[in-house]
Amino acid sequence: MPEVDDRQDPKEFHEGVPASAWPFSLKGSGGLDWGMQNRLARIFQPDSGRTVMLAVDHGYFQGPTTGLERIDLSIAPIVDGADALMCTRGALRSSFPSGIRVPVVLRASGGPSVLKELSNERVALDIEDALRLNASAVAVQVFVGGEYETESIANMTRLVDAGVRYGVPVMAVTAVGREMVRDARYLRLACRICAELGAHFVKTYYAADGFETVTASCPVPVVMAGGRKLPELEALSMAAAAIERGAAGVDMGRNIFQSEDPRRMLRAVRAVVHDNAAPGDAWAGAS
Repeated sequence: MPEVDDRQDPKEFHEGVPASAWPFSLKGSGGLDWGMQNRLARIFQPDSGRTVMLAVDHGYFQGPTTGLERIDLSIAPIVDGADALMCTRGALRSSFPSGIRVPVVLRASGGPSVLKELSNERVALDIEDALRLNASAVAVQVFVGGEYETESIANMTRLVDAGVRYGVPVMAVTAVGREMVRDARYLRLACRICAELGAHFVKTYYAADGFETVTASCPVPVVMAGGRKLPELEALSMAAAAIERGAAGVDMGRNIFQSEDPRRMLRAVRAVVHDNAAPGDAWAGAS
């Protein structure tokens, strides 16, 4: 039997003090359940409201990408410098130690390779396996304007329903087909559709002209995709411009793991995103 609380000193009930309330300031997330907010708070740093995600999921459709031939050797040693890791469940189980403290965003869609029509994806991950792997979120590709647009959106809504049921956020990744222009008009359309249909945050490309309208018109956080490999200062300048124009962070892959110094580049990106450092200063200070 538990011991009786028979202390005679006065208890402190603080009758005149209102109950504590902790607002959750991440864009569009104030009404989410505690578990969903907690997972998002792992990905987006509470102090800045931003994130630096390291994307290494490229192999799910293009095989052993340059820089990712041996994830256990190239990525696992530097992953602690990221706010979140985006990868596949196969890579997570085979190439990372279970003791890593970095939150994981699991790739949850896939199917075709680079040899086929990329928009013909399916849901490729059961939400229960995401929970077994302690994922903080799952990611799904959405091909607005693609041949299989409707099917890819259905993939996303299916994952959103499962995520809401289990408290796992869904990141929609806006894919841009070979024939599409990555301008603000298209990105506004794609991001808004994803958010309207339940995505908790959206990853999209940067557009030099009008990116602020993309972030402003999307009611959930927008994370900038790194895209193709650029010289280090160009990539850092793009990240800085995206943050200045409303992005809630970046999800970079090739611009980090194909850099001349991936660990240094990751530190520099963090300085730009979290400290608003100038690109040149960030690169110099990361050495």
